[in-house]
Amino acid sequence: MNSEEALKFINQLFVDHKKLVLNELEEKLFVGFWEEKIYDEIITENNYSIQYLREKGPELCRRIRKELGIDVKKTNFKNPIKYRYQQHLEQKVLEQPERSQVDENVARHENANINPFIPLHGRVENPEEFFNREKELRQVFEHLNSYSSVVLIGEEGVGKSSLLWAIKREAEIHLQLMRQPVFLDLNVVDDEDEFYSELCHEVGIPECKGNKLNRALRDKRVLLLLDNVGKMTEQGFTRQMRDKLRGLAEGSQAPLKLVLAASESLKDLFNDSYNTSPLAGICQEVYIEPWDEATGRDFISRRLAKTSVSFTEEEIIKLVEESGGHPRRLMQLCYENYARYREGMK
Repeated sequence: MNSEEALKFINQLFVDHKKLVLNELEEKLFVGFWEEKIYDEIITENNYSIQYLREKGPELCRRIRKELGIDVKKTNFKNPIKYRYQQHLEQKVLEQPERSQVDENVARHENANINPFIPLHGRVENPEEFFNREKELRQVFEHLNSYSSVVLIGEEGVGKSSLLWAIKREAEIHLQLMRQPVFLDLNVVDDEDEFYSELCHEVGIPECKGNKLNRALRDKRVLLLLDNVGKMTEQGFTRQMRDKLRGLAEGSQAPLKLVLAASESLKDLFNDSYNTSPLAGICQEVYIEPWDEATGRDFISRRLAKTSVSFTEEEIIKLVEESGGHPRRLMQLCYENYARYREGMK
């Protein structure tokens, strides 16, 4: 589902609810949010000030929540809309007349040959598609249950974001001290003011910073999962923000416990002052390694299991070797290989 398809679907929902469709600015913001652009990137394409966009962006999210009942926000814009779209498709199926057995057989055949190697980009959110990180999951929850925060360290595309999402999904099952899981992707947050705004929204407290935030979180227990923490090295983020997170995460009864995802150790990532990071001392490191050959083979086998396609031994060897054990790269290579099989079947 690309941005144009999503925009068309949302505007149709507004029509169905007898509401005005999105205006030109709202449509530009919608597409920008869907494509995970920051305001600086959206502004280069339109004649609006960044301050004006920052005012209108939250208004768009509030309108969609109020008029359509879809709980969107800039940091989690796609998923609620995709979920509503899936509900829409399922409802259409229920409303269709009963199909013949021939139609059912055709549908099963078509479904069996849908390319199973998805998503090509971004994190895996479907629990049925999550694969192979059970050992790392156990490590993370062992650290969390010992009252430590955690940092996931691994190369780009190795599966940190997918693991972070799985931790959010399974927190209720594995945490001994229950905490409210809150997921924030810093790649879609422009600066620390917007970070605090999103944090407060997700936790369900009034928007605040500083001592007011301390007081608002005093009786809360939150598991804060931060993806792409390297963003905090960029302009708009300061060491004071990291100091604040550390202060809120220290101690067994701290308001926050952190699970961070980074491409390198926090000591190396945040060496801007005092030669270390305030977060490094409270986060236990869990390294996310590339898959070995056996795991890559198992992944391919499981994804192909419900299809009518089989890869040759030579293809499997080549796919695993070319991917270097990186799940995202292997997914993309397998997607392309499967697509060639489907083309040959037409």
